[in-house]
Amino acid sequence: MTGPLDGIRVIDAATLAAGPLIATWMAEFGAEVIKIEQPDGGDPLRQWGAQRDGVGLMWKSLGRNKKSVTLNLREPAGRDLLRDLASKADVLVMNLRPSTLARWELTHDDLKAANPGLVMVHVTGFGAGGPKSDRPGFGTLGEAMSGFAHLTGHPEGPPTLPSFMLADGVAALTATYAVMMALYHRDVRGGPGQLIDINLIEPLARLIEQPVLTYDQLGAIPGRTGNRWDISAPRNTYRTKDGHWLAMSGSAPTIAMRALRAVGRADLTTDPRFAEAQQRLTHAAEIDAVMADWIGQHTLDDAMAVFEEAEVAAAPVYNAEQLLADPQLEARDVYPSFPDPDLGRMRVQAPVPRFSETPGAVHHLGAALGEHTTEVYRDLLGLDDARLAELRASGVI
Repeated sequence: MTGPLDGIRVIDAATLAAGPLIATWMAEFGAEVIKIEQPDGGDPLRQWGAQRDGVGLMWKSLGRNKKSVTLNLREPAGRDLLRDLASKADVLVMNLRPSTLARWELTHDDLKAANPGLVMVHVTGFGAGGPKSDRPGFGTLGEAMSGFAHLTGHPEGPPTLPSFMLADGVAALTATYAVMMALYHRDVRGGPGQLIDINLIEPLARLIEQPVLTYDQLGAIPGRTGNRWDISAPRNTYRTKDGHWLAMSGSAPTIAMRALRAVGRADLTTDPRFAEAQQRLTHAAEIDAVMADWIGQHTLDDAMAVFEEAEVAAAPVYNAEQLLADPQLEARDVYPSFPDPDLGRMRVQAPVPRFSETPGAVHHLGAALGEHTTEVYRDLLGLDDARLAELRASGVI
C-alpha cells in the first residue's frame, strides 16, 4: 500500500527539531523526503540527546524514511542546487533567519518564479516581521514566552520548562496541518503555492489561551497551581501506598461524582460544595485531600482496579519502561522494533494517527550522512559523475 502523500516531494532543509519534524510526519505517510544536511557533521540533531556508540538515538527516529543528501548552503553553488531541488518539489521546509533567506535569495518570492506551486514552510523563533524576527530562537524561548513556563510548576517554585521538545513539537504539528491545507488549496482548488510562516511561540500560546482571556476580561493573571487546574477538581497526581503515582481528572461532573463514590465518599456527592462544578473548584483543596488520603492507603494496582471498575478517569504515571510494557499499548503495537545497520534493532513509536486505508509506515530509520547524495543528484537533477566529483572536491556536497 502507498501512503496518502505518495507522489508529494518534500525538501527538508531545516535543522534541529520543528522543521525536520514536519518532514518526518509527511515521510511516514508516503511523501518522498529529501533531507538536506551540511557535509561537515550534518543536522545538529545527529548529536542531540542520548547516543549509543556515537549514534544519535533521536536522529534515528526523526530521520526515519528520509533520504540524506549533503549540501553546503554557504556556497553559492550549494544554493543553486537547492534552487534546482526546490523547482522539482511540492514542499520546502526552511528555518534560516529571514535576513539570511533574503541575502541568499532563497525566499518564497525568489523560488516561486521557477515553481509557482511550491509550498514553503519557514520556521523561525519569533515569526517574520517585528523587532525580534531575525533573532535566533529555540523551543525553550517559545516555552517561556508562550506562557507555558509561567503556569507550570508548584506555586512556591520557579517557572518550569519541559524536558522535551514541546514548543518545537506543537509548532511542527501546526505547520504540518498547514501544509495539508496549502496543498489542498493548490491541488483541489487550483490555487498557487504559498508561504507558511510559523514560529515557536504562537502555536503553543494558542493552547494556553485561557490566561489571556482571563486577564483580558477579568484583569487577573493566573499563576502556578502545581498539578491542579482551576477548571477541574479533582485533578492532580497522587502518591500510592507502594510509592507509585496516579493521575486523575474530574473534568466532567459525572466523572467527579464517580470518583467520590469510588473512594467511599458518596455523601459528598450531595454536598453543594462538591456536587456543583464551580463550588467544587472553590473547594478543590478539600477534595484533593480526600483523594490523596484514600489513594495513599492503597497500592497502585488496587487503586487502579477500583477506579477502572467505577469508570473513573485515572491512570498510572509511567516512566519509559512502564510505557513500553503497558498492555493497551502492546496490543496496539505502538512501539514496534525496526532493523538498523548501526544499532541492530531499535524501537520507535509507530506513526500517529492511524488510517484504515492508507496507514503510515516506517521503512527505515535515520540514514547515514549523505547516504543518498549520489542517487538524488544523479536521478533527480541529472548530474553526471564528473560534476558530482567536482562538487565534492569543492566542498559543496
